[in-house]
Amino acid sequence: MTKVAIIGSGPCGLSMLRSFHQAEKKGDKIPEIICYEKQETWGGLWNYNWRTGTDQYGDTIHNSMYRYLWSNGPKECLEFADYSFDEHFKKPIPSFPPREVLRDYIIGRAEKSDIKKLVKFNTTVENVEVDGNGFKVSARDKKNNLLETVYFDYVIVANGHFSVPFVPEYEGMNNFPGRIMHSHDFRDAEEFRDKNVVILGSSYSAEDVSLQCFKYGAKTVTIGYRNNPMGFNWPKGMKEVHYLNKIDGNKAIFKDGTVQEMDVLILCSGYLHHFPFLEEELRLKTHNRLYPPKLYKGVVWENNQNLFYLGMQDQFHTFNMFDAQAWFVRDIIMKKIDLPNKDEISTDIKIWVDKEEALEDPYQMIDFQTDYCMDLCKDTDYPKIDFELIKKHFYDWEHDKESNILTYRDKSFSSPVTGTIGPSHHTSWLEAMDDSMETYLSTK
Repeated sequence: MTKVAIIGSGPCGLSMLRSFHQAEKKGDKIPEIICYEKQETWGGLWNYNWRTGTDQYGDTIHNSMYRYLWSNGPKECLEFADYSFDEHFKKPIPSFPPREVLRDYIIGRAEKSDIKKLVKFNTTVENVEVDGNGFKVSARDKKNNLLETVYFDYVIVANGHFSVPFVPEYEGMNNFPGRIMHSHDFRDAEEFRDKNVVILGSSYSAEDVSLQCFKYGAKTVTIGYRNNPMGFNWPKGMKEVHYLNKIDGNKAIFKDGTVQEMDVLILCSGYLHHFPFLEEELRLKTHNRLYPPKLYKGVVWENNQNLFYLGMQDQFHTFNMFDAQAWFVRDIIMKKIDLPNKDEISTDIKIWVDKEEALEDPYQMIDFQTDYCMDLCKDTDYPKIDFELIKKHFYDWEHDKESNILTYRDKSFSSPVTGTIGPSHHTSWLEAMDDSMETYLSTK
């Protein structure tokens, strides 16, 4: 019988498990599946844990989740086509939920899918190597410190690429008397109340960690960008400056001449695509981009078409894109989709990579990733979802952020599955200090 290994049970791994479950419900015979999960529960990055560094078994902490995180994109843009927010919560909910609400939604679909029996928790994959036409996978049961090796026909890498921080070095770091941390270890903005915070970065984590610190009472927030500023209309007490040159005592000195006193330096410097458990010839090497090279249709490893990667793209689309990828991979494994020859695969990859490299602004990037999702879905039975509406929502979301970075989470959007418009939340995001699901879902 065909055997499939899935590495990770975060959103990508859960999409993969769901895709096989849905095929089985339709009467298809599915492969034997083992999903390896190094955390004690599923949900991936959406699990909040106070721990940083390593867990009780010495394994590196996977999640980068922090208290008070709210979705930074409309929930309608990540909705599952086969499991709406309305179905899960039994009522419409506002468009920008906090972490606990989104995790409940993700896990809710998983729990309805009878897939937990396929997951081995507290189990870390240590090595994957080619063995004949398949793979030999070695994984360690962390609780009992037992290593098992199993042969698989297919391996699906679904452990994400936002868990291994890239940590740059700047002159003066060793002598800085304050706190230096990567956003991977950021857990609670309350820690920085009345502090002068310097944040390095210009992407989503820099944007949101900066806003969190501002919202929860930081004295000042200074954002240092390397190449291009985010350029939002920041409120008083926040500013963007160009490129940290060095640190002198408790002062951050920037190349544009800005000198800023600081109590804490938070590095929002991104993450590495890091797969130490894969042998060299199987390992994806890329920076964060919309179309990583050597992945046919963004998922099939060009040099070994029995190996797949899910969710390795930079992301506008998330959960429903992971679904589109999972359904596509499932149908390759189940011989419902035939792969083209090697030359056609290389040509197709080049076409997409060349398109990506010609993109000039976020709106073109949204178009590109929407086209990519639709391209995957046309060859599978993934339920219909209005990707064109999602694209329009992303356009509006970009405009809302440009208009007011403090209020964009107060907007409402319509579901691409049910058409329901998210109601207004009872409290504006800037004033909503309690991010619990109970408070969020209550009506005032």
